[in-house]
Amino acid sequence: MQRKSKLTSVIATAVLLLGTAVYGQDKYALTSPSGIAFSDFKGYEDWAVVSSARTDEVLKVIVANPTMIEAYKAGVPGNGRPFPDGSKIVKLQWKPKKSTEAPFVVDVPDVFSQAFVIEKDSARFPDSGGWGYALFNYEAASDSFTADPSPSDCGHACHVAVKAKDHIFHPYQKR
Repeated sequence: MQRKSKLTSVIATAVLLLGTAVYGQDKYALTSPSGIAFSDFKGYEDWAVVSSARTDEVLKVIVANPTMIEAYKAGVPGNGRPFPDGSKIVKLQWKPKKSTEAPFVVDVPDVFSQAFVIEKDSARFPDSGGWGYALFNYEAASDSFTADPSPSDCGHACHVAVKAKDHIFHPYQKR
């Protein structure tokens, strides 16, 4: 009976590994060194756009979960109130390229590179204004994500500059 149990375990492991190879990585199984799980942001692909930004190196689209969007629409942080626990925001980053189709000069997304995630949980992150930060890098060649081992891009150190806005740089843009 022991041998059958081991064989079943080996077969189950092989099926799991084969399934991962055939169907790709489950990005939601990743956890950052800071303990933030990518699964906390499941569904971010469909969240509402807050804002966009451009540096010399990347195009960024900032999206937020419904909890945070409701807070923005209620006037947070401009009304002096903080975002509620459960607020989540994701900064999606692409390398830009010039459009070859538009009749004018415009940069468009090319290769996706990173998802920088931020979540509000005052109990878990009391030393950083209630916010937790993580960075998940995307590798196009392998079509997979990895949790960045660095201290989450700029993380809290950068966001202290906007402490008066509850540590969030981007306001909800008018539409």
